[in-house]
Amino acid sequence: MRKILIVGAGQSGLQLALGLQSQGYEVTLMSNRTPDEIRSGRVMSTQCMFHTALQHERELGINFWESQAPRIEGLGISVAAPDATRAVDWVGRLEGYAQSVDQRVKMAGWMETFAQRGGQLVIHGAAVSDLDYFSRTYDLVLVAAGKGELVSMFARDAARSPYGEPQRALAVAYVHGLGPRPEHPEFDAVRCNLVPGVGELFIMPTYTLSGRADILFWEGVPGGPLDVFQGVKDPAEHLSLTLELMERFLPWEYARTSGVELTDAGGTLAGRYAPTVRNPVGRLPGGGLVLGVADVVVANDPITGQGSNSASKCAAAYLASITEHGDRPFDEAWMRQTFDRYWETARHVTKWTNAMLGAPPEHVLNLIGAAGQIPAVADRFVNGFNDPADFENFFYDPEKTAAYLASASATPA
Repeated sequence: MRKILIVGAGQSGLQLALGLQSQGYEVTLMSNRTPDEIRSGRVMSTQCMFHTALQHERELGINFWESQAPRIEGLGISVAAPDATRAVDWVGRLEGYAQSVDQRVKMAGWMETFAQRGGQLVIHGAAVSDLDYFSRTYDLVLVAAGKGELVSMFARDAARSPYGEPQRALAVAYVHGLGPRPEHPEFDAVRCNLVPGVGELFIMPTYTLSGRADILFWEGVPGGPLDVFQGVKDPAEHLSLTLELMERFLPWEYARTSGVELTDAGGTLAGRYAPTVRNPVGRLPGGGLVLGVADVVVANDPITGQGSNSASKCAAAYLASITEHGDRPFDEAWMRQTFDRYWETARHVTKWTNAMLGAPPEHVLNLIGAAGQIPAVADRFVNGFNDPADFENFFYDPEKTAAYLASASATPA
């Protein structure tokens, strides 16, 4: 059977490795950390995964934590007024529930499963020189490590990357003890709080090393009042800053925090990166080719919560392309076709995410406002998080938005 090397053990690399393994491929997976090192390290992301992405895991039988993770049945939008009251506040219902599982739990567990099933797990931080050697011994080399030296092999696609700098400063805290939102205590929901010109706070239920928890996730406009986490090393200080900003900008969310504490010493994360689309094919010094995976080639800002969803969808698309290709060579033409297959999904995510990073135009404000009055509008908007392609039909074009709102207003509830 064909030999495939996957470098990087995140959502996409591991999902793809387990999928190929189940199809009988000889798979080697390289990770720069052991499962135990991942479990004892810092949180890596917020990873709220919606129905389609979760379904890819179910199809491979690797949805090991589905019964333990909270079922996220809705997504709410609040907009803060200048006096820190709520100008807009509503929640839409998801057609299929979402879930968040701490990647320390999931990636460590998946790595151990891969090894138990006979996969070759290599704990080693790969360099370009390593891949130069491996490209001659494997039928296909996939790069799924989204940070570090390897990413430099994939040139930025300027036509698809409108931003050259980070558009948000990111700060995450995993906490226990957050009180429920009184508006919908009967079901779990992600809450997205928009502070115009300042940034966003996302609150989402998750499953972590110590069980049920909640994630407090600030996205701050660089240079603004939320951009204060760079250089903060102490987790307690990070949490204190998170709460101070909630009290200042979002007092209705701060009211829920009187009993919060960090889940563990690794429960905070801060950073920033520029949203970037890259050329999917990397050329090694010796002439070999490697194919980039997920956020190596399409890295969107997390403002729309699409990172792990896109990683899952990329792994599913690549798995299908590899298995359908049979014994033919994995040449550059195949690599580009494989990426194009994924881009058919990813392009909608990139367009929507980049739009959400800017100041919303009037028709989008009208849409968000109408969702507070018309539940069908709220529901359609939040289900776009599962299928961002639908935003083409009612989000970007003012005339389409107006026509949709007129139709929704005329339709009986």
